[in-house]
Formats: sequence, C-alpha cells, structure tokens
Amino acid sequence: MSSLVQSVDWLAIAPPTVAAVVGLVVLVADLFLAESRKPVLGWIAVAGLAATLMLLPLLDADRSTFCLVGDTEVCSYTADRFTLVIQFLVLGGALLSALLSVTALKDSGKRLPEGEYWFLFLSSAAGAALLPASRDLATLVVALEVASLPAFALVGLRHGDRRSSEAALKFFLSSVTATAVSLLGISFVYAATGTLHLTRVAERIQDVDGQLATLAQTGVVLTLVGFAFKTAAVPFHFWVPDTYVGAPLPIAAYLSVIGKAVGFSGLILVTVVALPSYADAWAPALAVLAALTMTAGNVGALRQQSTRAYSAVRLLAWSSVGQAGYLLVPIAAAGYSDDPEKSVGSTLAYALMYGAVNLGAFAVAALVGRAHRLNRVADYRGLYAARPLTALLMGFFLLCLAGLPPGVIGLFAKVTVFAAAVHAGLGWLAVVMAVNVVIALVYYLRWTALLFRAPETAPDGEAAAHRLPAPLTAALALTGVLGIALSGAPQLVLRFTETGLF
Repeated sequence: MSSLVQSVDWLAIAPPTVAAVVGLVVLVADLFLAESRKPVLGWIAVAGLAATLMLLPLLDADRSTFCLVGDTEVCSYTADRFTLVIQFLVLGGALLSALLSVTALKDSGKRLPEGEYWFLFLSSAAGAALLPASRDLATLVVALEVASLPAFALVGLRHGDRRSSEAALKFFLSSVTATAVSLLGISFVYAATGTLHLTRVAERIQDVDGQLATLAQTGVVLTLVGFAFKTAAVPFHFWVPDTYVGAPLPIAAYLSVIGKAVGFSGLILVTVVALPSYADAWAPALAVLAALTMTAGNVGALRQQSTRAYSAVRLLAWSSVGQAGYLLVPIAAAGYSDDPEKSVGSTLAYALMYGAVNLGAFAVAALVGRAHRLNRVADYRGLYAARPLTALLMGFFLLCLAGLPPGVIGLFAKVTVFAAAVHAGLGWLAVVMAVNVVIALVYYLRWTALLFRAPETAPDGEAAAHRLPAPLTAALALTGVLGIALSGAPQLVLRFTETGLF
C-alpha cells in the first residue's frame, strides 16, 4: 500500500516561502520596535527579497512537489523554466519596488504605517511568486488572491487620502468581480472534468460527455473572462488610471509590473497548459482583446494633457494598458502556432524588458514627485538642466518603451512579438500593433523631448545639488544598468525564455 504522507521539496517552494516568512518576521518585529526604529523594517524586507532572488539559481528548473500519490507526474507545484522566469520577474520587480517604498515611507510623514505596509507588500510578493508554479486550478486561484488581496489594502493604506480610498475601492470591486467570475468558470470546468490539475484538465476536457459539453464551454469562457480582468485587458481596464494615481507611487509601480506578470502567467497556464484543445475558441478572443487593449491604452495615453495634475502617472498607467495589449499578442499566437512554447517565450521576453524599464520610469517619477507633488508631465521640462543623468535615464526608459534606439531591448522585444503574430498567421494583428507602435511614439517622444527643453524657470541650484536618497539611487542604478545591459545583448533574453518552458 502506498504511503499517503507527502514529501515536500523545500528548495522548490523556497521563493514564495521565504517571502512569506520574512513578511511574518516584519509583522512581529513591528510590535517590538520603537517608532524611531521602524525604518529598519524596510531594510529587512529588502534583504529578504534579495535573498529570495538569490535562491532562484539554486533551482534546476526541473522540480515538482505536492504530487498525487498514485501519479507522481501530476503535481500541484512545479518549478520549471516558465516558473523561474516569472519568479525572477516578480521578485526582482518587488525588490525594486521595495527600494522605492523605503524612500516613499520616509517622505510620507507617518501617513503610511510601516509595519502593515511591509507585511502586506511581502504577502503579495509571496502570492505572486507562488502563482507561476501552480499546476492545479485551486492553487492557482489561491495564489492569485494572495497576490491581489494585500494589494487592495496597499492602494488604500494612506491615512486621510480620499483619492487613495476611492482607488482602493475601484480596484477591489473590479478584482472581486474577476475572482467571482473565475471561480464560477473553474467550478464548471471541475464539474465537467472531475479534476483540478491542469494537465489532467487538458486530457479530459477533450472527451467530455455531450451533456456536459455546454457546461465545459461556459466554464472555459468564464475562466478566461476572469483572467482578462486581472491583466487589465479592455474592457476590464477602467480601474487602472485612477488606481495608479491614488496608490502610493511604489505600489503603482508594483501593480504595473508584478500585477501584470501575475495575471499573464495565470492566463498562460490556463490557456496553453490546461485548455490547448480549446485554442480555436480562446485564441481569436485573445487576439481581439489584444487589438482593443493596445489601441485603448495608447489612445488614452496620447490624450493626456501635460499640465493636468498627476498626468505623468496617468500617462504611465495608460501606457501600461497599451503594453498589456502587446503582451497578449504572443499568447493569442500560441493558439495558432505549432510551437506554443516559442510564442509564450516571446511574451516572457517582452515582460522582462517591460518590467525593467517601466520600473525605471516609475523610479524617475518618484524622484520628480518629491519636488513636484502633482507630478505633471510638464514638471519634467528641463530635467536635464537640473539632473542630467536622471534625465538621460528617463529618456532611455521612454525610448525602450517606444522601441527606438538606443533602447535596443525595447525594439528587440517588439520584433519578437511581431514575429510571433506573423508566424501564427495573424497578419491583421501585426498591422494593428504596428499602427499602435506609431501612436505610442508620439507621446513617448513628446515626453522625451520635454526632458531636454529649456526650463521655464532657472533650475534651483540647491535642489539640483541635493543628494538622492540611497534606496532611490539604487533603484535607478539597477534599472538603468539592467536596461543598458539587455540592450547590449538582447538575444540572451529570448534564449533564456524560449527553451523548455513547460
């Protein structure tokens, strides 16, 4: 008789586990630290995330745990290449967001409670690290909610800020709706197949009894609609601009990268791994969603007025919606392709590029926001005169997002997405993407040019000479070095993301 006792591969589950443990350490330490010592909590969180990130090279991309007793090939947690790439993205992004948070908390004047902030932040990071390793629908939903629920609180955590509360409410209502729809869809899939494990769902959903076929089809549609909410795809994107403006800026940066990585990794697992036999249904739907999302995002960003309050953050928010459309393209292409892993690899390559440079742009926004509370695009005029290196970095990040040299990594990532669409026979989608890239050039180049224009008033010499906080400097340096290094060797990204994903 086989044993029912599970053996746990602790190294495989180390990334989300360590992040969760550090979160508990921070929560307990907060009870005993004097108010003047609270900033130590931020450095504990940064150290914990750095240590978690360093664990990833120890995994050999071929580990599984929490497997069925009778079939060790069917597991709930798998650390394959796909898992490690997404965990690298979410934990690296969380580390950079944590560095921004250290400065933001210091500048907040105690309006953000540090203990609660870091506990919620690390809890969300743990859920984000768990999700790409999830190989059954129950674990997938739990990981998604562990990543999302603390984010609601983080958005609305700023005391006495009405915008923050409204942003949290919009984010909460939209996300709860998405979760409810996803759970209903998953319950239908389970009723039709009798299993929650992704690989078994893929096997059984092809041979569902005629009486249950409609139930299975409805479950597939509802599950995909729920994940479309999480990825901020049109028409489920309405919460993004207000949420980013109302949230503390490091949390907006976190949501723009880690939130998207969580949604897209879940979408990839559900479509490519669990529902490949329904590709003729979800692939066209995702292709249309991709076209609508990139168009709505870029047009929304183009319409932003540079003198409007918080227009810089709003522009980055709409830009992130447009970038979500680009990320959807290879996933849709995977449904038409004979090599879906290669298509998915294009999404991961684009996500890595986007994560590095978008966090860099938010780091510059955090710096400018310290001097200009309303953080308008117009406030960036003449930044080169006051802070030349910062302006050059911001220009580089914007050119990467636009896909123009010297932002070679941005150009390379867009070409891989184009190639995925063309090879899958989605020529019309490639044309829509080309048009949107041109639209995006307008607002990215307009903002870049503003950095180097003569300032309306003479730059404040004292402000220009003022030293940047060390955490903010570290975030700018890391994103800048990463973006430049990837632009020097962009082929390494695709090689890393396209081989043996699943």
